Amino acid sequence: MRFDVLNLILGWTLVALTVPLLFCVLVTGYLDDWELALRAFSIPAGLSFFIGLMMLRFGTKRNTHMRLRDREAFAAVALVWPLAVFIGALPYWLGGMFHGPFTEGSEFLDIARGAVNSWFESMSGFSTTGATVISTSMSPNCLPSTPDCINTQPRGLLFWRSLTQWFGGMGIIMLGMMILSRVIGGGMALARAELTGPSLSRLKPKLQETALALWGLYLALTLLEMGLLKTIGGMNWFDSINHALTTMPTGGFSTHDASIGHYQSYTVELIIILFMFIGGINFTLLWFIREGEFKKATQDEEFKNYIVYILTTFLFITIALFATRDYSTPDTFIDSLFHVVSIGTSTGYTSTDYMQWPVVTHLFLFVLMIVGASAGSTSGGLKLLRVNLAFKVAMRELVRIAQPRKVQTVRMNGEVVGNQQLGLIVGMLFVWIGLFAIASILLAFIAPDENFESILALVASSLGNTGPTLGNYGPTETWAGLNSGALLLTSILMWFGRLELLTAVILLHPHTWRSESRDQAPRGALTRLKRMISREPHEESEQGPLR
Repeated sequence: MRFDVLNLILGWTLVALTVPLLFCVLVTGYLDDWELALRAFSIPAGLSFFIGLMMLRFGTKRNTHMRLRDREAFAAVALVWPLAVFIGALPYWLGGMFHGPFTEGSEFLDIARGAVNSWFESMSGFSTTGATVISTSMSPNCLPSTPDCINTQPRGLLFWRSLTQWFGGMGIIMLGMMILSRVIGGGMALARAELTGPSLSRLKPKLQETALALWGLYLALTLLEMGLLKTIGGMNWFDSINHALTTMPTGGFSTHDASIGHYQSYTVELIIILFMFIGGINFTLLWFIREGEFKKATQDEEFKNYIVYILTTFLFITIALFATRDYSTPDTFIDSLFHVVSIGTSTGYTSTDYMQWPVVTHLFLFVLMIVGASAGSTSGGLKLLRVNLAFKVAMRELVRIAQPRKVQTVRMNGEVVGNQQLGLIVGMLFVWIGLFAIASILLAFIAPDENFESILALVASSLGNTGPTLGNYGPTETWAGLNSGALLLTSILMWFGRLELLTAVILLHPHTWRSESRDQAPRGALTRLKRMISREPHEESEQGPLR
């Protein structure tokens, strides 16, 4: 492992993180008060800048930018998230959203739990999960009688909360490629490690230009939704900005306890449904649509599957609601469509309490949490592309059993998918199943009072970066009822889910952290052995034995 390369990437990330933190100083000073702004954001900004500067000054070499390999790229991407989450948690803790060192009357245990809550809220934000622990039992800003605890929080902290999802949706590394690619170098290696977010298809000649184009598209869609929510939806500016920042990254943080249900507006729900659906589409296809290449986008196999997947699930849930509940037609259709798109894209907004729906609808929602939407989108989950290819691999093996001599290839969009890519997909699915099982058992030990449905739903929601769950933590409940151990475990699962598992799992492999000198020695010995084997016998007799 070349630790100087890690220091370079992580150091620049921390330095870059000071920019949004300082921006939030101005926002909080304007919306709330300057004392809160300086306490909540200037301290994390100064700490982030100092640590980043020290890593760049003392942890790098003159030629570090030329030494990036895939190993460092994967490790850096995996480590960037918890580092950003740590810095991002400080405003909640120092600003008093949860009990912190500046909260009057807080005891040590309250402050410790406040630190865990802040970490969880930050991880839920950056990973675009959207689960929250803001509640009357956890936030000193709320009284037991407070009807809307989230909305009573300082405006600046809520804005930071939404901003973390917006940055996390497209990916911190993608932003780094756009701004710092000339400094860091090795942009493609970093992009391969950042498996979520935009596709690696080069839309422009240079990777930096590709990242800039995708971020420009991301920003334009965010601004468009913001304007529609304000002008047509009737939201105030603060709510429209925050919901636009959390819809496009399919994050789901809201400024109200009741989420989108607070507005009781079909117009608001339809606007958000549209942009949640857009957030679940591969961003490369969105770029093709922007460039007028509609045929190229609409013929994509995964895009077709995405439409069928959403419509089919919507149809079955709607039928179940009509068959078992006395719903008015507009409510049934819109509630069903809203939650299918919200859960299917891992956004996690809610407009009604779907725990009151029939059990069969919960099974559909559970599948949506696991699968997610398109690869190359901002959504979480396994992704339709991988599930589709895994199904094709299974069908190929069944055909081989029936017809052993038949040669059948797996194709996607008419192109043959290599065995290496198929092996990666099967490996990821295996890791997901194993991690899901292990995490469920661990969570059952850590939170013994939770029922079976809640345990499975919490793990699926965390790994799928969805947010709302089933059981005891449905759409009307926060995750504040979980103990600190359960919050830390689910936050780790959110991190793993955001990195598509394999990138984070690489950190656990001992070979990743092997020193560079130990790596070079085996390679040198292997090269020498190959040279010895390749020599002809007469060469050795003429030149003498190798030494």
